[in-house]
Amino acid sequence: MQNVDAIGSGIPAIPKDNYLTNGFTLKSWLLTKDHKRIAIMYLISISLFFMAGGLYASAIRLELLTPETDLLTSATYNKVFTQHGILMIFFFLIPSIPAVLGNFLLPIMIGAKDLALPRINLLSLYIYWLGGALTVYALLQGGVDTGWTFYTPYSTTFSNSYVMAVGLGIFINGFSSILTGLNFIVTIHTMRAPGMTWFRLPLFVWAQYATSLVMILGTPVIAITVLLLAIERAVGVGIFDPAIGGDPILFQHLFWFYSHPAVYIMVLPGMGVISELISNFSRKKIFGYEFIAFSSIAIAVFGFLVWGHHMFVSGQSIYAGMVFSFLTMVVAVPSAIKMFNWSATLYKGSISYDTPMLYAIGFMGLFLIGGLTGLFLGSMGLVVHLTDTYFVVSHFHYVMVGGQVIAYLGGLHYWWPKITGRMYSEFWGKISAMLVFIGFNLTFFPQFILGYMGMPRRYASYPAEFQVLNIFSTAGASVLAVGFVMPLIYLMHSLFYGKPAGDNPWMLPGLEWRTTSPPPTENFEKTPVVTWEAYEFGEESGLDLEAARTRDSVTTV
Repeated sequence: MQNVDAIGSGIPAIPKDNYLTNGFTLKSWLLTKDHKRIAIMYLISISLFFMAGGLYASAIRLELLTPETDLLTSATYNKVFTQHGILMIFFFLIPSIPAVLGNFLLPIMIGAKDLALPRINLLSLYIYWLGGALTVYALLQGGVDTGWTFYTPYSTTFSNSYVMAVGLGIFINGFSSILTGLNFIVTIHTMRAPGMTWFRLPLFVWAQYATSLVMILGTPVIAITVLLLAIERAVGVGIFDPAIGGDPILFQHLFWFYSHPAVYIMVLPGMGVISELISNFSRKKIFGYEFIAFSSIAIAVFGFLVWGHHMFVSGQSIYAGMVFSFLTMVVAVPSAIKMFNWSATLYKGSISYDTPMLYAIGFMGLFLIGGLTGLFLGSMGLVVHLTDTYFVVSHFHYVMVGGQVIAYLGGLHYWWPKITGRMYSEFWGKISAMLVFIGFNLTFFPQFILGYMGMPRRYASYPAEFQVLNIFSTAGASVLAVGFVMPLIYLMHSLFYGKPAGDNPWMLPGLEWRTTSPPPTENFEKTPVVTWEAYEFGEESGLDLEAARTRDSVTTV
């Protein structure tokens, strides 16, 4: 048996081949079953969708710079904000962390050679490409102007745009999420390394597991809903459209039964990333490991019970509204547990403010604002005033961009040395993280004020008294755009000119840091065996920090 230290001479020699050098042809990539290569192809794909969605966002902010519709017509504006939402939500936010970081890291973190169903994993990528291609084709042909929620009767009667084609693209894309979630669950249940018990799993893996449950249980609902929408639009059967005997409130029930859990598909993986970053860059064992692990499952479960808080002004029963309002407050509890435990982990930690840690701290602040303002929208009386205003837009972006996108960037910077074997510029990484934080708050915090003052969302023109705050918001979007573009530049630069990272550049525990950078095709030369209880740091474990950095945690057999 050979002990493997975190750093030092015990690390096996780097193999000549890794997953990046194991074949250079296009065929070797397109037909690969290696989860790491599939993750890289997802990374490239979602980055393209993110850039496309960002261009639409830029057009929105430029139009709102002045009160009049002097850049886009109202009809074009409807298409622009709809297409921004569709691309960002269905083709970036939902797949980003699971498909990229989850695909790449989950097998390595549990000591497996690959995902349990590698062919299904490749199929999920092809399905994602097919759904994305159909959606982009429809958007380029004429677009869709119903809003990303596809509310009826806009999507069934009033719109002459490519609703059917976009709906079919989203329908197809949903199967990619289902297959990814299924693959993760099977892998976690059946392919953990010897000694990797449930309560030795990294919290990132717990978060992926909870997310996978929501993917499998929730995605079929939106798929069926979109299918019913297409049937009604094509055949004229009265399902949702009141003009032909349908019920538009039924559409809202079905849509939000998926779409509110989908919020947690987007943010739960980000919480898993933040748990890893907070613990590792504080050099402390996470405070309340079991509570954070089970809070991920609790969020997934309660997420299916609160969809009705999107429908307080739809005419639903006041008693149903009271139940949904109560459950909205309850679902905040497991999220609060994570925030409190992350804060307790930071307390007296040996904190290093590397780029990933800056993103983690930024996440805590932004998600706190997003979560607390969600309670405003879960209050039956206050939501009457705030529904369909920019307060909702700001809250949503604080949770999704301030939460999931910030976590995604933090995770990408954290594991970039492992993915590529190269280090990026810490200086530019920190500058970018600060620009994203400043630009984000300057963009979206004024929208809370705009919403409370009564500015409705989805309007291309607005009263002149709202212009100053909209100028602040557009200026912030410019800063935010620079912050998002910078990582593309310096991360790509690091691929060719970055310093070699070494196998464990952060000097941290975890199975992913016990293999080479980049990892070999089968992840480990020998099967890892986990031999200790948890990833411990510092005073809690009775070790000094230097000893913690070099503690044996894994043996290979």
